[in-house]
Parts: sequence; structure tokens; C-alpha cells
Amino acid sequence: MRGGGLWQLGQLIARRLPKVDNKFIQHRCFASESDLKKTVLHDFHVANGGKMVPFAGWGMPIQYKDTIMDSTLNCRENGGLFDVSHMCGLSLKGKDCIPFLEKLVIADVAGLAPGMGTLTVFTNEKGGAIDDSVITKVTNDHIYLVVNAGCRDKDLAHIEEHMKVFTSKGGDVSWHIHDERSLLALQGPLAAPVLQRLTKEDLSKIYFSDFRITEINGAPCYLTRTGYTGEDGFEISVPSENAIDLEKAILDKSEGKVRLTGLGARDSLRLEAGLCLYGNDLEQHITPVEAGLTWAIGKRRRAEGGFLGAEVILKQIAEGPSIRRVGLVSSGPPARSHSEIQDEKGQNIGEVTSGGFSPCLKKNIAMGYVKSGFHKGGTKVKIVVRGKSYDGSVTKMPFVPTKYYKPS
Repeated sequence: MRGGGLWQLGQLIARRLPKVDNKFIQHRCFASESDLKKTVLHDFHVANGGKMVPFAGWGMPIQYKDTIMDSTLNCRENGGLFDVSHMCGLSLKGKDCIPFLEKLVIADVAGLAPGMGTLTVFTNEKGGAIDDSVITKVTNDHIYLVVNAGCRDKDLAHIEEHMKVFTSKGGDVSWHIHDERSLLALQGPLAAPVLQRLTKEDLSKIYFSDFRITEINGAPCYLTRTGYTGEDGFEISVPSENAIDLEKAILDKSEGKVRLTGLGARDSLRLEAGLCLYGNDLEQHITPVEAGLTWAIGKRRRAEGGFLGAEVILKQIAEGPSIRRVGLVSSGPPARSHSEIQDEKGQNIGEVTSGGFSPCLKKNIAMGYVKSGFHKGGTKVKIVVRGKSYDGSVTKMPFVPTKYYKPS
């Protein structure tokens, strides 16, 4: 699967952009250019200097005219506008949509108030992560969720398989995949003031993880106060015919301070925020407990179980996992995915899953998994990069403080 010109292009880009994790660029996409899907904003990206690369079966901008470092810093200082339309939005509807979904995810969906969302994980029978997702209870009979582009096919097949069984037993649930909509992510300190100029909705009353169906720039949108950068911001699901106009309006209202931002800076931002990238930091053999996502398992779900792999996961909560996701800082070259982590005696204790140079902190940061007992902050380690070991240490995440908008 790793043949073809675009794989070589991905390798070349990765070498030229040392701040970006190689696997992020190459993430599950080895199609020819003619096979790549395009978002409705593709030509707009190209016209504005977007450097397009293959990502999860789509042609996506890795960066624009700014360097990845400049784009990262500008998002934290002002704002960044991302096209994330390659991700898959879908709705589950019906009076039984909540009990159905709770069989597949770890979240306490029933406990969410209408208009509230949360991060969750789809699990398999062994407790491993099929995918992570942001889900929102729109109403008691409507759940809106967004799954990762690279996991779309397996996620939809998984949901459909279980839905057929559920409905065959009389359960009332159906779905709609929102291929008619595009998804934009507006992130950073100027996200709220800029977006406020385009909607009558009072954004000061919408907090982190809140959801609204509202009009923005004249179009009916799904608005979630969330993101993948650690900054305050929004994800906006907009009818595709209105996406370009909305993108232009946001840029215009920001007077040049919010900039088009690509996948390169998105990776730097999410790593600084200590957020997982599925395929790197989450995999089908990694449980939510091992990944440090135990907080996403609702109290009721811990007591009742009822989701796939619950026996494995609840046992790990009670007894502790054998491996744990940790943050790392290191000297030498930036650590990359699959770099070996050793203890001070040179014994293998784990592996890096994401890493790079932090534009904001001006030092190397990484995430990885280590054996329990080596996960405490301040633990000294060695990280092997290209056959040489360099000093490192375990540190708390996020690396850069998050700025989510929450009630005071």
C-alpha cells in the first residue's frame, strides 16, 4: 500500500517540514492524485496559496503562504481557520438512539443535557479504541457526531452492523450521513468576536462543548464550541453551497488577523494541547484507560458497563493499566512516531506515538506510551532517534495551557 508517487511526495514533504509528524502527513492515504476526494473549498485553498497533500483519501492543504511555525503562532495569538470537511458528520435519530449509541461508546450520553456534547471513544470487544469522536445530544431523539476521516469506512460499517441487529429487535434508530454539509474550524482568541459579527446568537452564553443550530452568515449551521487546538473556538457544519461564502466572510470580518491554516499547524497545535491523533496515539489495541481518557467514561457507565469491551476497561480502572500515555520533552532531534523510549539503564519501556518541535515552547515535545511506574512527571528517560539516545523526561500535558471558554 505504500507505493506510488504520492507516498514519495509525502516522504519529501515530511523531510522538509521537520515540525510535523510524518505519520500525520501520510495518514492512511496512498491514492493517486486523480483518486483523491476534494472538499468544496479545494479551489479556494489553491487560489490562496494552499499546498495540497494527500490525507485520509482527500487532497488537503498542509500549509499556505505562512510557514507552519508562523501559522501555529498566529492561531494562538489571533486565530486560524481550518477546512475540516474531510471529517464525517452524521446524525442518529429515533427514540432509542441514545441506548443504541451507549452500546458502542464509553460516554454517558443519557446524562448529557440537550445541546451539550463530549469527547468519547468507540470501543471494540477487547476495549480497544475503534475511533474517538465528539458527540452531541441535540435532543433526546437526535445525536450529532463527527468521526475521523481516516476511520470513516470502518466506523460507518461498525455502526451499521450494530444498528441492523438493534433495529431487528425492535429498536427505533436511524441515521443520516451529512455529506451535504462542510465543516469549518475557527480557532483562537479572535474566534468568538469574529464569529459574533456573523450571527445573532449570543456566543457569550455558549460554552465549551455546547451546541446550537443557528444561522451564521445567512446559512443554517450546526455550531459546536470545540476544536482540536487547545484554544477557544468553534466547529461549524454549514451547507456545502454556503461554505465558500462563510469562509470568505470570516476572513473578511477578521481584517486579516484570522488566517487560513493547514494540516501542518493543526498537528503542531493539537500536540501542544496534548490531544490524541487517531492512528498515532489511539489504535484498536489501545484502551481509553491506557490513553489517559478515563475521565471520558461517565460515572454511571463505570457502574453499569454495557458498552463493548466494558469488562476489560472497568478492570483496568480498578487495577490500573500496564501502559500509560505520557507527555515527553527531550533534547537532540525531535522524536518521531515509533521512536523507542528507554529507562536510564537503556531498557525499553515504551514508544513515542507523536512528536515534533513546539513552535510556542521552542523545544521538542512528544507523546508516547510507557510501562506503568515510569509514567510519573519528572521521570528521566532516554529517547532513541536514528539510532542514538537522547535525554528526555516525562511531563504533564497539555504542554501549552488550554483556553477553553467555560463558565466562570
